[in-house]
Amino acid sequence: MPITFRIGTHLAARGWKVKIRDRERLEPPHVSVMYRTAVWRFNLRTATFMDREPDPALVPEDLQNLLNALLPQLCAAWDTMYPENPVGETHA
Repeated sequence: MPITFRIGTHLAARGWKVKIRDRERLEPPHVSVMYRTAVWRFNLRTATFMDREPDPALVPEDLQNLLNALLPQLCAAWDTMYPENPVGETHA
């Protein structure tokens, strides 16, 4: 079952979502940042976007700042959901 994170009403009302999806246990630890049909993968080990497309510059700065502020919670949620592929200590 995916885990969806609260990102504040100002971002959610504009259509943004942040979640850890099902069946991603073999990929590097990440959260999916979604806006309509666009999806960005935010790496929990490096705190960077994993893909060049769609352009990470399209993610609002306040959402990027929130991802960094929530990083310990995001990492803990990943580790709970996928204990066989933990984030590790690189996020500390």
